[in-house]
Formats: sequence, C-alpha cells, structure tokens
Amino acid sequence: MLAGILVVAAAVVAAPQATAKPRGSEPVYDFAQAVRETAWVDIGLDGDGDGRSDRVAADIIRPKEPAAQGKKVPVIMDASPYYSCCGRGNESELKTYDSAGRPVGFPLYYDNFFVPRGYAVVLVDLAGTNKSRGCTDIGGPSDVDSARKVVDWLNGRANGYTTATGPARTNATWSTGAVGMIGKSYDGTVANGVAATGVDGLKTIVPIGAISSWYDYYRSDGANLRQGSPAGLAQTVSRRNGGQNCGAANQKLTAGATSNGDYNAFWLDRDYVQSASKVKASVLASHGLGDLNVKTINFGQWWEALNVERKIWLTQAGHVDPFDYRRSAWVDTLHKWFDHYLLGVDNGIEKTPGASVEREPDVWVDQPAWPAGSAVTLRPAAGSTPGVGTLGTTAGTGTVSFTDSSGQSSNSWAARPTETTSGRVLFSTGALAKDLHVSGTAKVTVTATPSTSTARLSAVLVDYGPATIRNYTGPKEGIKNELTQSCWGASAPGNDACYLNTSTDAVSVGLNIISRGWADLANHRSLSQESPLTPGQPYTMTFRLASTDHVVPAGHQLALIIGGTDGSFIGGPAQYPKITVDLDKTSLALPVVGAGPSAVPAALPAAPAQIAPATVSGLERG
Repeated sequence: MLAGILVVAAAVVAAPQATAKPRGSEPVYDFAQAVRETAWVDIGLDGDGDGRSDRVAADIIRPKEPAAQGKKVPVIMDASPYYSCCGRGNESELKTYDSAGRPVGFPLYYDNFFVPRGYAVVLVDLAGTNKSRGCTDIGGPSDVDSARKVVDWLNGRANGYTTATGPARTNATWSTGAVGMIGKSYDGTVANGVAATGVDGLKTIVPIGAISSWYDYYRSDGANLRQGSPAGLAQTVSRRNGGQNCGAANQKLTAGATSNGDYNAFWLDRDYVQSASKVKASVLASHGLGDLNVKTINFGQWWEALNVERKIWLTQAGHVDPFDYRRSAWVDTLHKWFDHYLLGVDNGIEKTPGASVEREPDVWVDQPAWPAGSAVTLRPAAGSTPGVGTLGTTAGTGTVSFTDSSGQSSNSWAARPTETTSGRVLFSTGALAKDLHVSGTAKVTVTATPSTSTARLSAVLVDYGPATIRNYTGPKEGIKNELTQSCWGASAPGNDACYLNTSTDAVSVGLNIISRGWADLANHRSLSQESPLTPGQPYTMTFRLASTDHVVPAGHQLALIIGGTDGSFIGGPAQYPKITVDLDKTSLALPVVGAGPSAVPAALPAAPAQIAPATVSGLERG
C-alpha cells in the first residue's frame, strides 16, 4: 500500500438493539486471532504424470472463536490459478506466507470483511499453480476438480492432508459444508464449472466477468479469436509452481484446441452451458457490457440456460470487478447474498430485482430480469449510396458486395458511416422516434457468396449519436485509480483491508459499438466440422452477436454493419475474398423491449472517430 495516503474507513453495520431482529452477520470475531492454515486436498487425478494423485493447496483463514465454542462456519471460496503468477484484483495482490509456510496475505477483501462476521475464507490454488501439485488444463477436469474436491472435503467426502505429499490427514470439522464460490475472470469461470457439476454443498456462486464456455473465449462460431492459446495460458499460470513437469499436459492442450475453429470434444469438456441443468446453486453474476476480453456472449448464454435463483449486474465498463466501479453497493449486496444463502438469514435479497444495469456512467436502473427483450426481425436494404442502406422491417432486394482484406477493423468500418467503404456494408434505421431498448443476444443471418474457398464474416451493431459512456477501451477499462484508500473489514500484520479508491473514467463519443460477432463461413452447416467452400456459390449462416442491454436514445440511429475480417479480434482466411450478400436472404434477429424501432428518414451523422479498440490479450487476464 502507498504510504501517507488518506485512509477512509468504511461504515460497518451497527450492533442491533436488544429487541431488534438481527439484519445479518456482524463483525464480532477477532481477525488478528483468526486461524490460518493450509490443507492439501486429493483430487484423484495425476495431471503431471508422476504416479501420484494430485493434491491442491487450500489456504484457509477462519475465526478462532466458533471452533472453541463447538460451532461450525460456512465457507467463501475463491479458486484461482493467479495467486503466484499474476495477482488478484485491481492491485494485483499475491498470496504471501511466513517463514514456516503459514499463509499470511490473503488477496482481496473477502477475508477481512467476512471472517470477523463468522465465515471461513478458502483460497484454492488450481492444480499446477502456486503450491498445488498436478497441471492446469484450462477449464477442464483438473481445473474444475481442483475446486469441486475441496467442496467435497469441506463436506467430509474427500481426503485432505497437512502437507503436499505426506500421509497425515486433516479434516474440515469446523465447516458447516455450506460453500459459496466467488471470483473474477478465470476464478469465476471455475465457479461456473463447479456449479455445472451439481456438487452437493455448493449453495451459491458469484461469477464476475466469467467464462461459461472456453470455446467462446478462444473461438467465435468457427472463427479463431486473437486470444492466444490454452497451452500459452497454462504456461503463464504455472511458472511459479512446485516444479512439476507439465510438458505432456500442455501438448494435450495444443492438440485439443485445433487450429481451425471447429467445436470438438476438447471444447465440450470446457463448455459449462451444456451442463447448466445440473446447477443447483444460486447465482449472483456481474459482467461488463464493454468486456472485450471475456466477451459478453459468455454471460448471455449461461444466464439463459440457468434455472435457479439469480441476479445480475451489468456495467458499461470492461473487464472490471464491481468492487472497483460500485464499491459500497456491491459489498452490501454481497454481504446480504452470502448471509442469505450460506447462513440462512431472511433478509429479502432473493426478492430484489433480477437485473441492475448501468445506463450512463454511475446511473443504474433495476429491471425485473435479463434478458428483457424478445426478438424482432429487421432486414437490410440497399440505399442510394453504394454500400450504405437501410435497416427496417421490409426485406431488401438484390445484392451488395464488399472486399475483405487484412488491416480492417470494426472501428474503421463504423467511423465513416455515410461513405462507401470497400471492406463493409452498412444499414441504418434512420433517426429513432423513441428510445429503443435492446436486451438480449442478437443473431444475424447472412447469405453470402465468396469469391475464394475461405471466408470470414463479422457483424456489429452501432449506436450513432452523441453520448457519454465509460471508457471501456481505456487503460483500466472504465475506471481510474485515486490516491486515497477505503478499508473494508479488519486488518492484521501482512494482511490489511484497505484498497485504492477508484473513480469513473468517462469519454464523450459520437458512436458506440454495442455488440460484435464473428464467424467462419466454412462452418455454415455445423460448428463441429468445416465444409469446403466453392467460389461463386452462396452459403447461408446464422451467428451470434455479443449479449447486451443498451438503450439507443430517440434521435440516434442503430446500424448493422456486415464485413469480412475484423482484424482487431479474429484471424483472416487463407485467401481474402470478395463477398456478395443476398439482401432478401439476410436478416437481423434483434431482442428488444416492446415494439421494434420506429424511425424517420435521416442522414447518418458525421461521427467523430470512435475510441480505439482495446488490445486483445493472449492472457485471460484477471
């Protein structure tokens, strides 16, 4: 922490009156005296091939007093590969240990805030990372079982040990067996994966900016996203492990994640949406609508597949934790959520609106659920300017064409909406007569004729009109660090509860890309197998755009852009084609609240340059 900066103490819940009904857990336990220990849990796999079953390290901090009183406590768990390689949270905190190997520094504020309130916090190193044995497999059975087996151990169903290799057993006699998993990014992804096993004892999960299908992190409807590779990520997170040889495991990752965009058994093993019917845990989720790392299709498809009690926060920011964009409200919500689902407190949190959405920077609205919209069909039609047409309810006729090439991007396509551009076609609603609330996952159906045997398709939705939004493509994706701190719970030597305050990073724009999608036309029949393309033959393909919740204001225009290779996000084909689009057989299924767009003819604005796209990182960054 920075020396000499102002520390602002967070408010704590006052002790209830003798006659008042308790509103929730109170900070009544001594954090400085909390028990700090490590258990190694056998996960029943041998990922590193050393002939021994892998054990994962679970660092535990729990209040001392309940055990002395014969009471048990519930568990908040964050299972992560980042505790020694990359850090957690806005300040990239790592785990720390004393000279005897006892855990001292627990990243994030969960321990500081919740341990004094009667919870244990368990931070699990995924197999092959930090102190755990084995090898990470990027969302596969090893990753999921690293946490699932700890849930089993907390419920007396798995073996735990006092060391990584020794025979001495340890049992979680202090645990009620009720577990809530939480985490941002990779950590929240593991929470999704464990919930999809239906494991008993997991009562709730809190996935933040989390992946629901690793296919949709590295691929998009057949197209390869510029996200690096599973093997590359595995090498990054395992750099500071116990020296295990994971070369063979990484070769399996390379072989499974084939260079084409086909969906195969490797991706099925890492697709939690397929097992969403097994989820029994409640879900409190958060995702950035501007998240260009873990793209929003990941929350959208997961959310619509769930059938449990759930609530979601959707911010304009990018890959950002709610603790850093709406701190006080988030900690209060999280406190009530865990109290209700892990302690059984009747505080009404499950009856609050199902979705909270940031409409403008720091302006939040509640709505009963997400998605709030149902699909209407819009159709593109040619206009008087070549490559610039209209988007409405009447099907167009004829064809329009564009020529794919390297060096193109969705931002450059959108920047000059009134001009003919060789690399894309654009269709606009005209000026909206009233607000248009888009809420859900749009799909575009394109009938395209390529001039070569390989072709990529990209589609984006653009809100044209002046607005102030969070700068989700900025350095910190919509937030800024301040010089002050606030403290959230109790502190102890080597483990304080104070974090840099943040503020909103906003920017004025003349256009905003609200949804993106990409596809490989060779996968028009199936995501599981490419079909060779014949130049000059038309193919029809339907692919998804990013899930969203956005209001296009009256007076603005909504546009659909169709192009080839959006080079900021996907790799190009072997041969760049000219693509001809059949307007009569092309359409947009747009999820809207109420009726479809009502618009009047209007010229598109001469929009200022869009904010630059975020650099797509090969690391599924935390």
